[in-house]
Amino acid sequence: SLVVLFGATAGAYGAKLGSDERELILLVWQVVDLPSKKVGTLHKSLVKADNLDLSDQCREVSGLTPEGLGKAEPLDRVLQQFSQLVSSDLKVLGRSSYTLCSDGQLLIRQVLHPETSKKNFLLSDCFYSFYDLRKEFHTCYPSSAAVKDQTIKTMAEYLGLGTDETEEDFGVWQVKTMVAIIFSMLSESSDHVFTEPETVKYKYETGPCSKSETVDSETVIRARGLPWQSSDQDIARFFKGLNIAKGGVALCLNAQGRRNGEALVRFVNSEQRDLALERHKHHMGSRYIEVYKATGEEFLKIAGGTSNEVAQFLSKENQVIIRMRGLPFTATQEDVLGFLGPECPVTGGKEGLLFVKYPDGRPTGDAFVLFSCEEYAQNALKKHKEILGKRYIELFRSTAAEVQQVVLNRYMSTPLIPTLPTPIIPVIPPPYAIATGSIRDCVRLRGLPYTAGIDDILEFMGDATADIKPHGVHMVLNQQGRPSGDAFIQMKSADKAFMVAQKCHKKMMKDRYVEVFQCSGEEMNFVLMGGTLNRSGLSPPPCKLPCLSPPAYAAFQTAAVIPAEAALYQPQALLPTTRTPQASTTAPPAVTYYPAQAAQLYMNYTAYYPSPPVSPTTVGYIAAPPGAVAAAATATHTPILPQPGALVRMQGLPYNTGMKEILSFFQGYQYAPDDYNGLIQLSDQARSMLQAPKEWVCL
Repeated sequence: SLVVLFGATAGAYGAKLGSDERELILLVWQVVDLPSKKVGTLHKSLVKADNLDLSDQCREVSGLTPEGLGKAEPLDRVLQQFSQLVSSDLKVLGRSSYTLCSDGQLLIRQVLHPETSKKNFLLSDCFYSFYDLRKEFHTCYPSSAAVKDQTIKTMAEYLGLGTDETEEDFGVWQVKTMVAIIFSMLSESSDHVFTEPETVKYKYETGPCSKSETVDSETVIRARGLPWQSSDQDIARFFKGLNIAKGGVALCLNAQGRRNGEALVRFVNSEQRDLALERHKHHMGSRYIEVYKATGEEFLKIAGGTSNEVAQFLSKENQVIIRMRGLPFTATQEDVLGFLGPECPVTGGKEGLLFVKYPDGRPTGDAFVLFSCEEYAQNALKKHKEILGKRYIELFRSTAAEVQQVVLNRYMSTPLIPTLPTPIIPVIPPPYAIATGSIRDCVRLRGLPYTAGIDDILEFMGDATADIKPHGVHMVLNQQGRPSGDAFIQMKSADKAFMVAQKCHKKMMKDRYVEVFQCSGEEMNFVLMGGTLNRSGLSPPPCKLPCLSPPAYAAFQTAAVIPAEAALYQPQALLPTTRTPQASTTAPPAVTYYPAQAAQLYMNYTAYYPSPPVSPTTVGYIAAPPGAVAAAATATHTPILPQPGALVRMQGLPYNTGMKEILSFFQGYQYAPDDYNGLIQLSDQARSMLQAPKEWVCL
């Protein structure tokens, strides 16, 4: 027997049913005995929702009102009545078993399962297997429309069934028409047989994933905004009603091995993935979860692994995994088993423990533990922040994918910030000058979206992009190195700047309007170095002496002026040379170097830091090989610094520190002449790479 089932929610109807998280308000059903082609009583039951605010579409299509729904029973009572009435009808027809049949998959997968999961009650077994009438109809009539385009009305029209939707109540017409369609499919001309029902998994199955496995990109999504303590079971519950592949939940970790609020989820097929995308911004507790498409490569990068140690640990399927963090480095397997105690026995004893270690064998303080059932895992979680030795231990739910990420990737095996990236490039003044003077050939953009980049600005400028000087786009960042919403653009002439200001002022960029003002190069430099430009005029930056911004790299690509010999050096040449009492004329000259990665931070994103938290000077000063020094000096004709050891760097100075305070600080020592311009014998632009408002360089 089949039980033909139809339902509606307080929100969207049709193809969007269940996509807005609205509750079920109507169930209509009827038993159909396939061999005898007899039917039972047609039942219609209203459902009282927690939120009786009906959408306009729901009111128009269903004709239901909040007043009528207020007198109905809640969902759990309606489902109990459903089971009782179906059993009664089956007895009348002489049957005992049945399978549900619905118009598509949305009612069962996207409405009933998610709602009952949120309301914490279980659906009966009959809701885990059902026939999709649309798929069965297309199998019976291959020339009909595609499954995704089918509706009850189009199927009835294809068969020539003369039914008038307005003659019956909402829901009743749909069920009667579905029954008529089924009888047509059972006729001698069609002789359709219902054999392969759709299934809903009872629970999520854990398991390892190999990097050699092929993962279809059409089956993977990325969930973002997850609570940090959520487990794979919590994520599976969020997608209740949809079939997740075995081991298909991979929690993403940051560089420190902690969860970052994202997860990659792999479904059994693309149809399930498409239904999952409809749950974009559905809620997990009080938080809404964003759901986006992802790729198979991204999933394997997070969940894939090849370690025999991990594979053996995860070979015991359907185990609950708990992660322990903060273990003493001297902790042994016996210590961990003693900490957990007899009330939460570990699966396989010592074999159910996996300690995480660095590549050199040192313990990280993390371990994973297997438990055979939820009860034992809950007992273990009660020991969260209890003491082992002299340390408190944190316990969290974990996943197979997290085990593989943490153990295989050894998340702390490499430093987050390389101490000395290569190659090394000498500081050479760029072949262009920073704008100065009072000519108003610049424009200031104010109110940019914080996500805006160089490409967005060029698109915003439109045809005026051709009038921008090379290296002429300058983004202003705040003290934290984040976009401030301002940018300056150097135009080829004052007329061009005036035209841009007139044309683009208050023009929209993304969802914000941007103000565009004409200004001079002098005004631009004041703002770039931390000053302010407003109606009251210019306010100087916190540094007393006038100084230039770090040279910017443009969005327009130009050839870099870097001698080829500069990158050719031996590792030992990176060590600073020992100072000797020899005369400076005999000592090999040194040139100030900084790592190429620091330059790449500015490349294609011309960023100025008014008060930089990190400037090129923080990298350090490294003595270069003599060949590179000679090449740099010959190629650029730029004066170079004195011998190594003559350079002293001061950090942490007050922002209002001036020349007198610095000279007073070094009283009793020999230093260079009083003129600051003589302290660093480089061009202004080269010196600007070494100088920031909170740092001074003295000889």
